[in-house]
Amino acid sequence: MGLAAVALAAGAVSCSKGESSEESPKMSPAAAVAKAAKNSDDISSLRYRMTGEYPEQGRIKAEASMRIKPTVAMSMKMTALDQGKDGSAEIRLVDKAMYIGGNPEMAKEMDGKTWMKFDMSALSDEQLGGGAAGAGQAEQNPAAESTFMTGAKDVKKVGTEKVDGVETTHYTGTLTLDALRDSFKDEDKATREKREKSVEQYEKMGVDKLAMDMWIDGEDHTKQFRMKGAADKGTLDLTITFLDINKPVTVTAPPAKDTVDLAEMMKEAQSG
Repeated sequence: MGLAAVALAAGAVSCSKGESSEESPKMSPAAAVAKAAKNSDDISSLRYRMTGEYPEQGRIKAEASMRIKPTVAMSMKMTALDQGKDGSAEIRLVDKAMYIGGNPEMAKEMDGKTWMKFDMSALSDEQLGGGAAGAGQAEQNPAAESTFMTGAKDVKKVGTEKVDGVETTHYTGTLTLDALRDSFKDEDKATREKREKSVEQYEKMGVDKLAMDMWIDGEDHTKQFRMKGAADKGTLDLTITFLDINKPVTVTAPPAKDTVDLAEMMKEAQSG
């Protein structure tokens, strides 16, 4: 469940293949970061790669495709590198149901069936897209994280670097959770509530300060984002690289014959 939580929490920041990464001579580092954060609002789908460390999970790597509009859907293959044969899983989110599979050890506990289904029909598309389906764990929504960096008072330009062959400008900044809360106090109620949930999840992990890096391409989109923090039970250090945006994403549910429905399984257990 923890693995699924991290997977589902990955959200959406736009990216593109810009050829130049230099900000306008009149644009400060803080303004460049703010512009890239704003440009993350209007995407309908994306594909991304995630690597790094997550508290209690250790080292992870994943690649995912996600559709934001008109309905939320996602497919992700993830590996917790420090958990051996139990550390691999595939997660699909489609038609407001989450499916977890791809783990041979889990299949042994389900009479050979390879997928477990979790009904999420009570959640809205906005909640699903924002990471609320993350089984109560940290809501790692890169769209929200990139806007958090706009609240940092020490945003600096590091220099120009290539990320996956794309020229980008690299920025850094740091932010305490108190400063983070202060940065969205004037936002609308829905935005404040979503960001507050993220702050609370960091608090539960024991993180009180985030160090952030953002790589922005020549079209003022975030190409890559990294956040680091010291948690109570390990290190939070995630890098998310955006591979493409607004290309068709199709996610299909696993065959019913290979799936165990968690709700039905719990009803059977209660009746038994």
